[in-house]
Amino acid sequence: MKHLLKLLDCSTEEIIGLLDLADQLKYEKKHNISHRHLEGKSLGMIFQKSSTRTRVSFETGMYQLGGQALFLSNRDLQIGRGEPVQDTARVLSRYLDGIMIRTYAQKEVEDLADYGTIPVINGLTDFCHPCQVLADLMTIREKFAVLEGLKMCYIGDGNNMANSLIVGGLKTGMKVSVATPEGYRPHADVLAFAEGNPDFFLTDDPMKAAENADVVITDTWASMGMEAEKEVRMKAFKGYQVNDELLAAAKPGCMVQHCLPAYREQEITTKVFEEHADEIFEEAENRLHAQKAVMVTLMGNQEEQ
Repeated sequence: MKHLLKLLDCSTEEIIGLLDLADQLKYEKKHNISHRHLEGKSLGMIFQKSSTRTRVSFETGMYQLGGQALFLSNRDLQIGRGEPVQDTARVLSRYLDGIMIRTYAQKEVEDLADYGTIPVINGLTDFCHPCQVLADLMTIREKFAVLEGLKMCYIGDGNNMANSLIVGGLKTGMKVSVATPEGYRPHADVLAFAEGNPDFFLTDDPMKAAENADVVITDTWASMGMEAEKEVRMKAFKGYQVNDELLAAAKPGCMVQHCLPAYREQEITTKVFEEHADEIFEEAENRLHAQKAVMVTLMGNQEEQ
């Protein structure tokens, strides 16, 4: 692996390898075993979209691995405005050992990787959210010990989370069912990837999607940058709430995941959220461990791994 731009680029073996390393790094952290695999290395973190979890988890992870993280806001750096992205990529490649970028357009991430000479990690784009889904898969595997054969159900907007969950789930042998309203479907590239796979099911009926699910996942109905559409979306997603009625269709004791921030009584009820809070915040913690695995894999000295 040279970069983590999207899970569509990753093989099953690469995804499982990252999850195995994340488990190991989590174990070592919990048992105070030092793992300074990135001693002396620097990660540049470019934020065109702000975030609590992404910044804190990458910065803390880099520190725990012995390196340093540099925060670059959109005030410090305007990619593609003023200085062309190809020049930014080549300049940063001379200073840093890796770049994490959280932005709107997937093309910005791909261009950074194409023109730079250092690893690029996608911290989120409008198209996909690979780091979050690695954390989700890690959390699911911690509970069930396997991924293959489990049924994952996603309810809500066919957004970057839906796109990455479909790809990550199918590539690790899970059955994936998705319920989205018409007009809010996952990206065409992802649907083309999933087309013809007997383990993939797309519907506009949340109850059908949730049938016998081992894991139910949802996300906010209006992602960052979509605030103007909020009222329209509230109407479109009526009936797509994760609540007791929906969970009754899933397997007893099913897992619930949410990548946060959660808007209680919109995409998920307060009752369901609080009943599954331990799972949801374990998922949030696992962002740290999964991203450390990505950084070690991409930025570490190969002989150490």
